Amino acid sequence: MFEIHLGDTVITRKNHPCGGNRWECVRTGADIKLKCLTCGRVIMLDREECQKRTKAILPAEREEHEQKEEPNL
Repeated sequence: MFEIHLGDTVITRKNHPCGGNRWECVRTGADIKLKCLTCGRVIMLDREECQKRTKAILPAEREEHEQKEEPNL
């Protein structure tokens, strides 16, 4: 299964015409919307096409919601 989350940075196999190859994931679902971090262009790809074009995924820094709970005194 292709795992991608909002805020992740996707590195593509080929460069965008602007010269950049890093994209930020701004929408997930059946289709994935990516924003070029060099020029700001937004594209939408289906999951299969996105998986083919992806070289690597750099996860976004997320807050840990599952932190240890402090005992109530």
